[in-house]
Amino acid sequence: MASEAEIRQAFREQIVAGQTLDSPFTARLGALMVERLDGSTTVGRRVLAWEGDPGTRGDLLPTRLAGALHALVIDGRDEGLKAVYPPNEVSDDALWSGIIHAFGEHENFILERLRFAPQTNEVRRSSALLAGFLTIADLFGKPLVLSEFGASMGLNLNWDRYHHDLGGFLWGDPSSPVMLKPRWEGGSPPRAEIAVQDRAGCDLNPLDPNAPEDSLRLLSYLWADQPDRVERTRAAIEVARINHVLVEKGDALAWLKEKRLANLLPGTVHVVYHSIAWQYLPPDARARGEAIIAEAGSRATEDAPLARLQIEMDDNPDGVTLSLQIWPTGERRELGRTDPHGRWVKWRGW
Repeated sequence: MASEAEIRQAFREQIVAGQTLDSPFTARLGALMVERLDGSTTVGRRVLAWEGDPGTRGDLLPTRLAGALHALVIDGRDEGLKAVYPPNEVSDDALWSGIIHAFGEHENFILERLRFAPQTNEVRRSSALLAGFLTIADLFGKPLVLSEFGASMGLNLNWDRYHHDLGGFLWGDPSSPVMLKPRWEGGSPPRAEIAVQDRAGCDLNPLDPNAPEDSLRLLSYLWADQPDRVERTRAAIEVARINHVLVEKGDALAWLKEKRLANLLPGTVHVVYHSIAWQYLPPDARARGEAIIAEAGSRATEDAPLARLQIEMDDNPDGVTLSLQIWPTGERRELGRTDPHGRWVKWRGW
């Protein structure tokens, strides 16, 4: 079980995340939890007795709790909480009073939501991924077979159905309801032709865009004072409803090994990709995943190459890394850096 000091430290991490990623309200929530959360409610006792790793690279306990509260606001289940949430401006005392009331009134709902790992499926990451896919298409000149690890609702499997502006480099469907324009530094990605031959994803808890409860869950993990993210995600959910993409339920590592990478298809390049997902695997599972991909890479040929594209955290505090590894050579390069929410991209290229 985590110590109370470790749990409060996790909420301090939430403060830093809110400050760094332009969400003052998220930072404020974290500060209130650090200062005022105690064992006077069942929810408070559950949070302060958390058994796993409460931090950013663990269970993301503050995000679980914030998501449960935001769901009550989005769904209109708690009008009192909605009245003290953005865009309303209230005192800390009024906000905390609304939160404590929600802890009691919706105790079972919040406790249930605390059991599930957050899923944001941040759509803006698709622009950084697009730059990677363009690089892969330029390197190999073959149709893409896509396998997304930790795909959630599969919104980033639809990256080619959005419109992108990568520093003036326009790509995609100009009539798409999802318009992505990250702050772009560096040159343009390659102007390669892309053809997607097959796409699929896997997740331990895939979300269905046609299920209202699943859409609510996805939207709730977005930060309450960032309505643009909510609107963008709603638009991406609509795209997902129109363009059904298979996201299978199960162990994504077994899915990769037994289904997707068992046979590399000649005349295509198979791309395994993931964004802010690998870090949530336990160390032994990460090692197993690396071995599965490396083994598939050992079978890759010039006619049936393999690529791994990833957006994941590393030890560099300047955003997260966008990296690409290709086989049969095994060469790996960092293509650039991006914001965890995809707000900006610092592009280096291959």
